[in-house]
Amino acid sequence: MPTTPGDSYSRPFTFPGVHGLSDTANILPVHAAHQRQTSVSQQRPNPHQDLELKDVPSSSHPADPSGQRRHLPRIRTDNLGTSSVLASGESDLNSPRSDNQMSRRKSKSPNPRTASPRDDSIDSTTSNGHATGAMESLLEHRRKHAAADDTSPQSQVSTYMNTTTFSLDEDPAVGVAQDHGSSKGFSELPKKDQRNFLLLVLLYFLQGVPTGLASGSVPFLLKSHLSYSQIGVFSLASYPYSLKLLWSPIVDAIWSPKVGRRKSWILPIQALSGFGMLWLGSRAERMMQEAGADGGAGIWAFTWWWFFLVFMCSTQDIAVDGWALTLLSNENLSYASTAQTVGLTAGQFLSYTVFLAFNSPDFANKWFRSTPQPEGVMTLGGYLTFWGWAYLAVTFALAVLKREEKTKNNDGIWEVYKVMGGILKLKNIQTFIMIHLIAKIGFQANDAVTNLKLLDKGFSQEDMALTVLIDFPFEISLGYYAGKWSQTYPPMQLWCWAFVGRLAAAAFAQFVVMIFPAGGVTTWYLLTVIVEHVFSTFMSTVMFVAISAFHAKIADPVIGGTYMTLLATVSNLGGTFPRFFILKFVDLFTSATCVPPTSPPADKSNVITQAFSCVAESEKHRCIEGGGSCNVQHDGYYIVNVLCIMVGAVTFWSFIKPAALKLNSLPLRAWRIAEGSATAYR
Repeated sequence: MPTTPGDSYSRPFTFPGVHGLSDTANILPVHAAHQRQTSVSQQRPNPHQDLELKDVPSSSHPADPSGQRRHLPRIRTDNLGTSSVLASGESDLNSPRSDNQMSRRKSKSPNPRTASPRDDSIDSTTSNGHATGAMESLLEHRRKHAAADDTSPQSQVSTYMNTTTFSLDEDPAVGVAQDHGSSKGFSELPKKDQRNFLLLVLLYFLQGVPTGLASGSVPFLLKSHLSYSQIGVFSLASYPYSLKLLWSPIVDAIWSPKVGRRKSWILPIQALSGFGMLWLGSRAERMMQEAGADGGAGIWAFTWWWFFLVFMCSTQDIAVDGWALTLLSNENLSYASTAQTVGLTAGQFLSYTVFLAFNSPDFANKWFRSTPQPEGVMTLGGYLTFWGWAYLAVTFALAVLKREEKTKNNDGIWEVYKVMGGILKLKNIQTFIMIHLIAKIGFQANDAVTNLKLLDKGFSQEDMALTVLIDFPFEISLGYYAGKWSQTYPPMQLWCWAFVGRLAAAAFAQFVVMIFPAGGVTTWYLLTVIVEHVFSTFMSTVMFVAISAFHAKIADPVIGGTYMTLLATVSNLGGTFPRFFILKFVDLFTSATCVPPTSPPADKSNVITQAFSCVAESEKHRCIEGGGSCNVQHDGYYIVNVLCIMVGAVTFWSFIKPAALKLNSLPLRAWRIAEGSATAYR
């Protein structure tokens, strides 16, 4: 029903438990410092010196109760600027025994519980489009985090040594070579991580304010001025979140060392967003009225301003995602995704549910006024103006009070685009992209039109705000179980179950619209709408959590940021590009005629004397104001929704489900760009 988190640029509330699905919990846009990796066969005999940690004096390690000597890692450095860590009992990488061990590790399934033999129809090895040559050389410059299928002490200690806080002057942190999957409560985080987590929540919250308006509230406010086709034009404002992959390499590569890599973008973007909201706030109401004039010609100017705001938010999202990797410590990186979902959900909830309620004249007159007035407590212009100043205040405080750590990363723009090209060459990725692009067609009419159709039938804005308000705690509590299920069942199997449930929710939504009471909304009907709304959003949340878990599982940590952004972009695009056409089809299949009154009313100036089509919203208003009645012969919503459900059912059982389950059964190596990329940085 409302814009669902996995369908466009918004995201639902998810839970920290989701991020423990694999060791890729730290995957957000990752662009690490270049780290030259030289293969064993290419190493030349260079003089090197050995430094053993046992030679560093320390009294913090008690004696081994077993009486055996503890073998600590030996660090070897050479003049190539590389370092390697040898765990006790392991020989140097140059030895044949070590080579054989590495080969055996590569041949093992990285995830024994989910791995299965290769499928013939979806190739997982050479036919999978592995890049070689220049691409493999390029990948050697983008190594940062250990792979999800590598839990060896060497790799974990090496990852720790590559952090900027590593020093031999202090004892290594406890648990460096341990799994990072252990969960911590917020109160157990270090104070620095707690402060940075709250900063991330604030930044994501600010992004949620304009996106919640663009995806939720503004289409409702426009319904009284525009037809479904014209609202479809406004839906183009949400496209930047689905296309941000196109300019994300620029955000990662161009920055000022004096300001900081992420603040170089966040500060000007937030400032521009603040000024944009101030300007739009002073003209919002007038622009909405002008949007419906001249056959809806004014909708384009209104749409472009919202497109600008969403473009700013999506660009800021790229920078904040990258900053999260350095703001939080490595063992607590899963909280970066939690901050994202909490902040965005809170911002969208405020701009959708809370704003819609306080903008309703009925709600304001009922609860806050003794004398009724035609406007709500909060107007769109006033709301935008308030948050415009809030944006500028936060931007100033961020520039003055928060200092960004220096980074040595200098990834080139063209290098990132090459990596994207390598990912897109994978046959499994191509199949997965096809699934993403067609999967959401089945419920597009429900997501885009059902709420608007309820308003058209006479469902008040106040009741709609109440419905979404009641749905919010259900979404949080039921979303918790979605996170638990995604740990229990294979992600794509859970996603398939929710797909069927979402098709059923679309059919249920149409039934709810069809039984709208002729005498107006009653208590039982309001409860029915709430149940339908909760069921629909819950299925959407389960799908989003499951597909996010699968993205985190298959993404190559070597290029995790680019990989995850590509998958998320395609998923969002699958939910946004059909919406424009769905809304167009609703008007196209609708047939409505304005019937003139039998006896002209005396209080009407422009009395309707001739029948005409009243499909467009402006024509419908003209018909009613002229004393006529707009009779709907064929409602395009019912036709389009049934067609969407049929297309969704056919594509699901004929292609989506078999392909998704096959992809779910593939080993992790089937999703890697270069052969051996999982071990190239060991």
